[in-house]
Amino acid sequence: MKKSTLIATTLAVATAAGTGSIASPGRAESWYSRVRKPAYQPPRAVFPLAWTALYADIAATSASAIDGYRSTGHDDKARNYATALGVNLLLNAGWSWLFFRYHKLGASALGAAVLTASSADLARRAAQADPRAGLALSAYPLWGAFATVLSTHIWRLNRGIQ
Repeated sequence: MKKSTLIATTLAVATAAGTGSIASPGRAESWYSRVRKPAYQPPRAVFPLAWTALYADIAATSASAIDGYRSTGHDDKARNYATALGVNLLLNAGWSWLFFRYHKLGASALGAAVLTASSADLARRAAQADPRAGLALSAYPLWGAFATVLSTHIWRLNRGIQ
């Protein structure tokens, strides 16, 4: 994997992570503590650990996929992957804004579903470049599917409360 590609994907992922984290400043804590959550919600400490691992995976796997496409002369697929990654990262950061900043629980549940579909598409694209890359990225749509279920359940528990 080329260092320049890994730097580019890492910067893109870090930008999405940073943009998403801006949406949930300290004042969101008081709101979030009042939100009803299902019993299966993981402890708070799980989320930063899971997202740090996922973001590292997205950056490394995406760099590998893009370089894999380029090395086989499929520059168009590399560009398409990079575009799909950009859209995915916008959806990723956008979810935090919908949920934590704007408290739009129904919209955030829908956003989680769209992000999950985008993540599955990204894993599919990565698998086309290298099956191991697709396998490595498969945790992302799986986590997204769980997040969709969780977001939907939170929305259902809190309809009319926001």
